[in-house]
Amino acid sequence: MAGNTATKIRPFRSTDRSDWEALWTGYLEFYGTSVTPEVYEATFERLIGTDAQDYNCLIAEMDGKPVGLAHYLFHRHCWRIENVCYLQDLYAAPAARGLGVGRKLIEAVYAAADAAGAAQVYWMTEEDNHVGRQLYDRIGQVTKFIKYQRPA
Repeated sequence: MAGNTATKIRPFRSTDRSDWEALWTGYLEFYGTSVTPEVYEATFERLIGTDAQDYNCLIAEMDGKPVGLAHYLFHRHCWRIENVCYLQDLYAAPAARGLGVGRKLIEAVYAAADAAGAAQVYWMTEEDNHVGRQLYDRIGQVTKFIKYQRPA
């Protein structure tokens, strides 16, 4: 991004739909996957919904243009009384990488979690996401847990 301007983090708005789709598509492509139009629609509806189980989204802007996003949600945890926060998707557009967008988004999720009384924030990434992990190693703590899932 020209000029290395300040990054602004703000809540997602329904008017962000087209920019959000472009950013989320970039995120999905980064991980070598895609989703159907129905999943885009359902996710968008969850982002603008008011149910406590719905996802939240933060948008990073530079020069008034969305350049990054963070999807997160709060959920119950058997080992805690309070909810925990799961940061599911974090993405900065290629032109905005290395400018602090990811760090600012994570810090904003930390602040949202604190405001909601959820002291724990966690996320996952692929083992070979070396650039992302350089940031995560500075702003988070790697755990010894390994993720398993049901085979497709």
